[in-house]
Amino acid sequence: MSAEDIAAGRATLGIELGSTRIKACLVGEDPNEILATGSHEWENAFVDGRWTYDLSEVHAGLQAAFADLAAQVQAAYGVPLDRLRAIGVSAMMHGYLVFGADDQLLVPFRTWRNTSTGPAAAELTELFGQNIPLRWSIAHLHQAVLDDEPHISEARFLTTLAGYVHWQLTGQKVLGVGDASGMFPIDAATGDYDQALVARYDERVAGRVPALRELLPRVLSAGLPAGELTAAGAALLDASGTLQPGAIVCPPEGDAGTGMVATNAVAPRTGNISAGTSIFAMVVLERPLSAVHHEIDLVTTPAGSPVAMVHCNNGASELAAWVGLFERFAAASGRPVTADGAFDVLFREALAGAADAGGLLAYNHLAGEPIAGTDAGRPLFVRTPESELNLANLMRAQLYGVFGTLALGMRILDGESVALDRMYAHGGMFRTAGVAQRFLAAALNAPVAVGETASEGGAWGIAVLATFAAASSGLGLAAYLDERVFTDAKTEIAAPDPADAAGFAAYLDRYHAGLAVERAAVAHL
Repeated sequence: MSAEDIAAGRATLGIELGSTRIKACLVGEDPNEILATGSHEWENAFVDGRWTYDLSEVHAGLQAAFADLAAQVQAAYGVPLDRLRAIGVSAMMHGYLVFGADDQLLVPFRTWRNTSTGPAAAELTELFGQNIPLRWSIAHLHQAVLDDEPHISEARFLTTLAGYVHWQLTGQKVLGVGDASGMFPIDAATGDYDQALVARYDERVAGRVPALRELLPRVLSAGLPAGELTAAGAALLDASGTLQPGAIVCPPEGDAGTGMVATNAVAPRTGNISAGTSIFAMVVLERPLSAVHHEIDLVTTPAGSPVAMVHCNNGASELAAWVGLFERFAAASGRPVTADGAFDVLFREALAGAADAGGLLAYNHLAGEPIAGTDAGRPLFVRTPESELNLANLMRAQLYGVFGTLALGMRILDGESVALDRMYAHGGMFRTAGVAQRFLAAALNAPVAVGETASEGGAWGIAVLATFAAASSGLGLAAYLDERVFTDAKTEIAAPDPADAAGFAAYLDRYHAGLAVERAAVAHL
């Protein structure tokens, strides 16, 4: 795409608010043409016993990421980023953003990472006859009801982070069906909230909160119009005042849905794994599961197809902390390396480790992990006296630890005979070619593909959804991805190495047995 095309407003912007980074990705009319990226680092805070982000940080972070992107465009193309064809917003799913009649936030944002909703989730799982995880928005709402929190009677609108940002950009209180499916169960036949369950919930809490239909965002499937960028929205994104309103804005989506788009995993028998602060697997189902499993969420693709999701609250953050430790050692020794350089060196060192990580164990639990049966985080590194402690084994154990709880959940889908033709992976930890991908293949004992856009992740995925909304192609989402986006996509496929697979299986057996140590740490430390 030329500078003239950018200046004419033919580029599309994708924004994703991740756990540690807000990223902006600008693409051309062909979404495979990534023109520029911008980002802003941020971090959640643990305040009054809850994980949160202040909304002022959301606004400031959006502006910082956009400013970084605009500077990259100016430097590379010599034109200001003052108009756009389309925009899409994605963010961490679930959580609790509740507003009153005056559109003011009633309580600080409660993110997906909070695990204080156990009683509510258990009650709702029984009431609905399907698993309602701790992090779902309806679980947060119902826990506030059970706790008689004063703000409940004032609640008038409940949304997710992506839904909030979209609302600020467009004035529209809507949500993409994939993100909505992490708020409340979706009826696959209608692509909307399950009305029977809505009525069941309203009856359960009658008189204590407004009807759910009044509280929840309107649900839209991928490709449907979801508003335009307003003047206020343009000012929110671009503090310089250069960006003009009018861009088409697609339905806001969660990071799970944009990850599926980024890996072309929206058709039945496809799946993807997203690894970041959390890690989760999404598998598009051919048929319903035979039983309720507390380890498995039932959500949807951005087009509304049913998906089994294995979500783990803890992903690569603990791994990054260990890499940071060695990065600091290098700096202190007078031979500094960049963060990316440290990751590359240490990941490649892990390849020399024993297949079972030499008897070492790493638990990455910075937060509670429902699949592991813990409600608080205690990162642990554990070994027995006869284990072999060296750098290669240490790093392999840390990488295996990222996939440990996920592998326990995936065993459930194996037991349900869920079929998969392909599994794709994306996220920053796959930037070092052939390491995390190889170990993930061992953990799943299945081939894992990584595409060229793996490190761009959800910001690129939501940009694709925005181009889909603007294209009016007449195609369904799966066909659009196959025919317009991934036709010439290049992927690297790693088949499971038998020795690695056997080694990870041995590691996972120790990991499962050692969860008793993890639970004891939660109880006593």
